[in-house]
Amino acid sequence: MRYAGIDIGSRTIELVVIDEAGQIVGSRQADSGFNPMVRAKEMTRELTYDSIMATGYGRNLFEISFDAPTVTEIKAHAVGARVLFPGGTTVLDIGGQDSKAISVLGNGRVKKFEMNDRCAAGTGKFMEIMARSLGFEIDTFGDEALQFKNELTISSMCTVFAESEVTSLIAQGCSPQDIAMALHKSVIGRVVQMLKRVLGDGDIVFTGGVALNRCMQQLLADKLDRKVLVPDDPQLVGALGAAFLARDAG
Repeated sequence: MRYAGIDIGSRTIELVVIDEAGQIVGSRQADSGFNPMVRAKEMTRELTYDSIMATGYGRNLFEISFDAPTVTEIKAHAVGARVLFPGGTTVLDIGGQDSKAISVLGNGRVKKFEMNDRCAAGTGKFMEIMARSLGFEIDTFGDEALQFKNELTISSMCTVFAESEVTSLIAQGCSPQDIAMALHKSVIGRVVQMLKRVLGDGDIVFTGGVALNRCMQQLLADKLDRKVLVPDDPQLVGALGAAFLARDAG
């Protein structure tokens, strides 16, 4: 038997298939596009599985279209993180349009969580907009920030006002790298406030696309004085958790 988990996010869709032993036997990732359900259908045709469970913001549409069970992103990421890192007690997931901090019990169950889904601040979308305003690619944004020389401060976390601050700092002759670091620190400051409300005693598992940002990894570890664990494919964690829940559901 093979079990699939699909995470339909605002920006991307991830699909993971595992076998009975919990080994990953296939995975896919694609942009959500204009019609995520069309993209999801294409992806599910590429891999063989016996049952599937959906998570992510588009899970309800998937349930209607594919008559498949669903699970919240919170639970899916908690399970996926514990599968990859059994010692992790806190999960930080920064997605395209929201960020989540999750306290996880030893059996993978969620103890409590905090979520920012009411503004772009502290999300992947915010990082993309700020990178673009400085002329950087999102994939190299963190590396550029690590090249900073001077300390700067970004006081606003509203995307519109922060972009205005960036424009002002550029006009003052500040280097893009210095501004990039200031932006990273402002995001980390907001994320840490959320994390501290759920933080466990063990390691932090960092998931979502923003987890690939080396500057974010470093700042997070320094700010909390805690080990930060990053999966090889942090964007697949939600889909992986959904796949394991599909398996456990029988």
